[in-house]
Amino acid sequence: MGLYIETRIRADLDELWMRTQEPSQHQRWDLRFTRITYLPRGEGEPQRFQYATRVLPGLTVAGTGVSAGERERPDGTRTSALRFSSPHPLSLLAEGSGYWRYLPDGDGVTFLTGYGYRPRWGRVGAVADRLLFRPLIGWATAWSFDRLRLWLERGITPERALRNWLAELLVRALVVTVGCTGLGLERFLRLFGPLAVSMAYVWPLVLAVVISLALFASPLPCTPAARRCLRQPPTRVRAPRVLRTLENPR
Repeated sequence: MGLYIETRIRADLDELWMRTQEPSQHQRWDLRFTRITYLPRGEGEPQRFQYATRVLPGLTVAGTGVSAGERERPDGTRTSALRFSSPHPLSLLAEGSGYWRYLPDGDGVTFLTGYGYRPRWGRVGAVADRLLFRPLIGWATAWSFDRLRLWLERGITPERALRNWLAELLVRALVVTVGCTGLGLERFLRLFGPLAVSMAYVWPLVLAVVISLALFASPLPCTPAARRCLRQPPTRVRAPRVLRTLENPR
């Protein structure tokens, strides 16, 4: 089953196209890539590129890709398709293909992607892909799409959006840690003086509410979030022909 991500961005189509097609811009917002570089090409040849992803400090997984074609329809919609592969032995992703589609609709653009790939490492790789890698790469794609949306709609740069996300994640983690461990609770209750005993009885309920908010409350408007993106294709979308090979890319 191929992955699908969709978001709607209130931005100009040409600006969105530039931010997604220019390697120097693309690598800034897409969490899946650390570096993207176009390779030299001759006249009439498809555009090839190299990509690299820093998995861990000192460990980078690289691969190559080729643009399978671009198309602009009379109604203003655009499609960009590509194929990619990685010979790196530590890359679970062996090869795949996908597309980006741009659907102008009034004051914005519906931006979506669909892609699939063949994992390596045989049955072990298939299990690891199903349980870990596929959910992770799907989340990373959706999170990156929302980071792109914030950049275009609100002027929040990808670097700042990442800092916002890390800061909010840290605050939520601290709230949950304090709530679960009761760290500093005794000192806090002393602030209520004679009411401290009464507060001690209701405090577990207060903590439960606070922890629930920290875990499940919606992210701040300035923080990218994968949950804001659509993860299943609506019936109105007809995938480009390239998706016919997503399940078994060659």
